[in-house]
Amino acid sequence: MALPEIKRVLLKLSGEVLMGEQEYGIDPAYVARLAEEVKAAKETGLEVCLVIGGGNIFRGVAGAAKGLDRTTGDYMGMLATVMNALAMQNALEQAGVQTRVQSAIPMSSVCEPYIRRRAERHLQKGRIVIFAAGTGNPFFTTDTGAALRAAEMNCDALMKGTSVDGVYDSDPKHNPDATRFDTISYDQVLSDNLKVMDATAVALCRENNIPIVVFSIREKGNVARVLEGDGVQTIVKEEA
Repeated sequence: MALPEIKRVLLKLSGEVLMGEQEYGIDPAYVARLAEEVKAAKETGLEVCLVIGGGNIFRGVAGAAKGLDRTTGDYMGMLATVMNALAMQNALEQAGVQTRVQSAIPMSSVCEPYIRRRAERHLQKGRIVIFAAGTGNPFFTTDTGAALRAAEMNCDALMKGTSVDGVYDSDPKHNPDATRFDTISYDQVLSDNLKVMDATAVALCRENNIPIVVFSIREKGNVARVLEGDGVQTIVKEEA
């Protein structure tokens, strides 16, 4: 199904995709490939924002499960997202794309603080903006941070690049008979507790009428195909 016409998009990537085939950390070669995908999307004329998770380096919930204070773990996870943002910025700029990183936790030596009007100006000048450190608060995921930034920046869609090619009625990694949806409503995602994004993020997108496009980022060239309406995807939106 083709997307409605969009001029500005927020691309949410899980931190795990930056690992490539590794078990941990950042694979510079794979990040460079992702940067080419993002560059190709931008060259279609779109204004592009990015949010990258931190699960390849540290996940606050996992740390809390092992006895670490949840608030401390979440802040550590936010710092991991800054590291990923800087890696992606480096790859994009090596590909010739002007990029700015804005962090919800001020750290002026390495990146800009998050200022909505400044981010807006960067986008108008053709730069890609990477939003790091989530919302800047513990107990909120990077999915919620992505939904918040998409709303603040008046994005026409939130694209979530994952390791699966859409939203299924059960986990396709464990159930070979799982059925993929072409489109699904926000309400059904929430009522069926489908693991697209966390409930806060889905509700925020619903309130601001921002479609969520779930697709596989691991398939080369898929970002551009999905934007053209050709790639395999699931669109989460209001019921028709």
